[in-house]
Amino acid sequence: MQARPQRTTCWWMGLLWAALCLLPVATALAQRTEGDRAAARGAYEAEVTVRNQTDGERDKAFARALAQVLGNVTGDRTAAQRDGMREELARADEYVDGYDYRQDEGVSATGAPSFQTMLVVRFKQDDVDDLVSMFGLPSWPQPRPKPVLWLAIDDGSGPRLVGLGQVNAARSVLDAAKSRGYALGLPAGSAAEQAAVGAIWRGDTAAIASLSKRYSPPMQLIGKLQRSAGGWRADWTFVDNGKVLANWQNSSADARRAMAGGAEGAADALFKRYARTGDAGPPGLYRVRILGIHGADDYLRLAGYLDGISIVRRVAPASATPDALELDLELASGIANFARYVGRGGVLSPVAGTDGETGGAPATFRLGGA
Repeated sequence: MQARPQRTTCWWMGLLWAALCLLPVATALAQRTEGDRAAARGAYEAEVTVRNQTDGERDKAFARALAQVLGNVTGDRTAAQRDGMREELARADEYVDGYDYRQDEGVSATGAPSFQTMLVVRFKQDDVDDLVSMFGLPSWPQPRPKPVLWLAIDDGSGPRLVGLGQVNAARSVLDAAKSRGYALGLPAGSAAEQAAVGAIWRGDTAAIASLSKRYSPPMQLIGKLQRSAGGWRADWTFVDNGKVLANWQNSSADARRAMAGGAEGAADALFKRYARTGDAGPPGLYRVRILGIHGADDYLRLAGYLDGISIVRRVAPASATPDALELDLELASGIANFARYVGRGGVLSPVAGTDGETGGAPATFRLGGA
């Protein structure tokens, strides 16, 4: 579905958008409806731009989409940069449950129509969860809270509150929140709420928290955006149940980028407070015993399989007998995650009662049939 530019009837929003249009814009500005903006709903879905619909471009986009989903699911923006994750991103197509293309219609800075192709990717939840578990990544539980965004903008004519009636003015920060796997809400914009813009401007978080009691949950992202010497500056405060969790500032020549920094900072604060630590086990060198090696072909098949496992950093032979081969594996996470990973396929199967973590015999696995 093609999205259409939206308009607002508030006079001050016209002034703001006029100011934004004067900023340097290197790329097309996509103006989409709320339905299109929500196309990548869910932590296991992502949308990324593509230049065309060829197989090669799609495969590269799958990797970028999986990296985004890993950030959504875990809440950790660096999740896709963990050791060994590059190999998993390279086979991101194996995690894909389905995908669609969408053409977005927009308007460039010169007023000319522009088009952008988006790839919307849906990933297999169980497989992504297994990947998160295998690497011991943190988990940001679902469902996630929807903080209220109290944003005041001063484009030179005095600060104004962004309420539901001016949703397009806050589009960049709302979309940035969705790209981090959560959502922000806006106040209704009543007269009392509009009058509270002074409290936002002077940093009176208690007044805003009190005014926000009608909304749930009791979380507020409070921001003020104003012109600065370099373009625009945004000052942010995140409040959770009356407690200030974080303060930060963003500056940019582009007002939309300055606004988007509010969603990033709020996501980091929420992740720090509510994410559960992963249980990967410590990385290190683990001795494993492999049964079922009956010749060179079996050994080569095992070596190729281990070489393709992302958390296996190094393999060194330790000893061999007619019945078993012992290897030292340098793992990016614990032996339990290695066992969980190989247990998904049919090449190696864990032998019950030999977890390798109790100080006794090494973890033991049996090589399956070809």
